[in-house]
Amino acid sequence: MASSLDDTTLSTLSLLESRLLQIEHLLYGQSDISSGQDNSAALKLADLERRFNALTSHIRVYGELLKIYRAHPDFFHSPDPSEAPTQLTNDAILSIVLSAASTYPATLSALTAIKDSQIPDPAESAALLAQAERMRAIEATQLAQAAEIAELRTRSEAVLRSWYEGSILSKSQLLADVEGRVEKIERQVRRVERIRDEDEAI
Repeated sequence: MASSLDDTTLSTLSLLESRLLQIEHLLYGQSDISSGQDNSAALKLADLERRFNALTSHIRVYGELLKIYRAHPDFFHSPDPSEAPTQLTNDAILSIVLSAASTYPATLSALTAIKDSQIPDPAESAALLAQAERMRAIEATQLAQAAEIAELRTRSEAVLRSWYEGSILSKSQLLADVEGRVEKIERQVRRVERIRDEDEAI
């Protein structure tokens, strides 16, 4: 029994040593520290502690993390949801629960609504998935039709502008010229009539 326990201890220490060697390799490159041939668990553990202490003393961040872990181990392990946080007082836990009490009915209502929602018929879902290719084809057709309609709208606008500028504006200009000539003739006629009236008066 003692031999089996010693073998388990040595195996655990070997795993710890291999992880430490990996960390040292990542930090310093190829490690020149050999694991040695001594199978003494006490010597292996002492060697691991020495190397680990050297690592935390050279890397300040690791040392700070180790201090935080020793002071607040709960920060590094997620507690079971059914257990209250050990770093909080009962009053603090009570205040947290009471502040969230108003959300419980809404959450219960939402969960009840989800539970009461009917699951769609698998046959209908399968039929809908089977129409995916057809819907993509319809979407592509709609996009092509939208592009064609936009092109036709642009062409229609160009034709309408050309007709307005070439027909309406030119005819309006012609009509304006005719009206100008008519007004000029009317002025000449009135002047002739005025002169005739003056001659008859004399």
